[in-house]
Amino acid sequence: MTSIVQQAAAHWRFVAPLLNAPESEDDYDELVAALDELLEMIGDDEEHPLASLASHMGDLIEEYDDAHRPMPEVRGSDMLRHLMKWHGFDQSSLPEVGTQSMISEILAGKRRLNVRQIKALSQRFGLPADLFLD
Repeated sequence: MTSIVQQAAAHWRFVAPLLNAPESEDDYDELVAALDELLEMIGDDEEHPLASLASHMGDLIEEYDDAHRPMPEVRGSDMLRHLMKWHGFDQSSLPEVGTQSMISEILAGKRRLNVRQIKALSQRFGLPADLFLD
């Protein structure tokens, strides 16, 4: 056996849980906790030797979330309402989207967001435009 394989074999029982997809909520929770600990260690250093491990773990967690905790479909108006509440905005706080009455119609479902408004909201909140699509 080569040296690297011998080292992997010696430490595999410690490393394997970090590389395998979670099969239960307990596995998921343990993987999330381990990723949090790893990210504390790595910080913002994308060149850290363990950065690829963190990325792999994040992918495993995302796959589990997609399979077991799918995001509900959200209309653009619902996203706008949520962001307004989150930021403490009223209907006059978003002039780049339109007038207060126009925003009121959007929130009431009487009008849909158009491309210009979606682009403005995407830029304002720093979010992907597809979050505002119906």
